[in-house]
Amino acid sequence: MSEHNHEHECGCGCGCGHDHEHEEQMTVTLTLDDGSELECLVLTIFPVGEHQYIALLPLNEENEEEQGEVYLYRFEELENGEIELQNIEEDDEYEAVADAFDEFLDAEEFDEMFDEDEE
Repeated sequence: MSEHNHEHECGCGCGCGHDHEHEEQMTVTLTLDDGSELECLVLTIFPVGEHQYIALLPLNEENEEEQGEVYLYRFEELENGEIELQNIEEDDEYEAVADAFDEFLDAEEFDEMFDEDEE
C-alpha cells in the first residue's frame, strides 16, 4: 500500500468510533502495490495502546460490501487533515489489534441484540 484518499469526512468530531447509520458511510481508497485501487468501507477507528487503528472492509465494483477479509492498519491523522495508514509489521502488535477488533465486533453484536429487544 503506497497511497490512500479519505473520501468522506464525517465531521462528527468523535474519531468515528461509533455507529454512523444516520450519516453517509466513510470510505478509503487504497492504492495497492500493483498500482490497482481498492475502495474500502471504514468499519471503525479504535485505540490500542498508544496508537489508533482502522478496520477496513473491501467493497466490490458495485460498492457493495465484500464478504471475507477485514484489513487492519495503524491510523494517524496528520496536522493538515490528511490520514496516513501504516502496515502493522510486528506479530505482537497485530495480535493485540486483532483482539481489540474482535472485542469491538462482540460489543456491536451485543448492542444489536439489546436494541432488538427494545423494539
